Amino acid sequence: MIPDKPFIEIVEVAPRDGLQNEKTLFSTEQKIMLIEHMAAAGARRIEVASFVRADRVPQMADAEAVIAGLALPDNVVTIGLVMNKRGLFRALETKIGQIGAVCVASDSFAQRNQGQSSAESADVAGDIVRIARTDGRDAQITIGAAFGCPFEGEVPADRVVAMAARLAEAGPVEIALADTIGVAVPAQVHDLVERVRRAIAPLPVRVHLHNTRNTGYANAWAAIQAGAATLDSAVGGIGGCPFAPNATGNIATEDLLYMLDRSGVSTGIRLDRAIETALWLGQQMDRDVPALLSRAGPFPRPISPATKDDR
Repeated sequence: MIPDKPFIEIVEVAPRDGLQNEKTLFSTEQKIMLIEHMAAAGARRIEVASFVRADRVPQMADAEAVIAGLALPDNVVTIGLVMNKRGLFRALETKIGQIGAVCVASDSFAQRNQGQSSAESADVAGDIVRIARTDGRDAQITIGAAFGCPFEGEVPADRVVAMAARLAEAGPVEIALADTIGVAVPAQVHDLVERVRRAIAPLPVRVHLHNTRNTGYANAWAAIQAGAATLDSAVGGIGGCPFAPNATGNIATEDLLYMLDRSGVSTGIRLDRAIETALWLGQQMDRDVPALLSRAGPFPRPISPATKDDR
């Protein structure tokens, strides 16, 4: 079934969530090229960096330099992830367009990820949004481990819905539900997205999915059918969470675009340019990226001018 509103916004997260768990350290210049490639492909919201401790996430050590070096069209919104107020104040010293705050739905993962309880992480996320708004910046909140915790197992949906409703009071522009370790299945995604959407209306719901157990794209479609306005994806399908055991990459932008394009859902991002970027990314990493479309190619394949003339 094609959604009633056949447009879905895509947030490109490869420059941050994609690179943060990769062994290959990208230079500042390479990160800028990746961001600018995806902006040229049509991405209008791009997660470009996170303001975290360099000793814990060395890929993000040059956040300020990356942001300072960007030359993007005015209609491209850059997003900087922050985990605490220290990171927020660093971000506010840059020209970053939007602040991304994070809280976690389980105590065990919140403790390992942010050194605090789930409730404390929600308090901090709300404070980050309020401070950012005072500074004139938009901010959004992601609820991590919303579909399952690597340490506690199942996360009750009621807990996530209540957390989202509470976070909405801080005034974010949206709330995201993250399948941080890639355990969600379509029925679960549909149910939770629908419940959270109703609890926080009129705020939109964004969904962040990993393809760890090969359910990521089915989950993306379920999220759309449940009313999600925005999906996160990473070109090439790279990345994962450095604090979640065995976490693998995000759903791939080009694979997601293929599914959506063929299903009559527009995104504003060009599939051919996304594939080109994925191939470039593989060259920079000296390996094939996890995504499949850059290997299989689109369908139907473009007809070359020579082929047309021979008809």
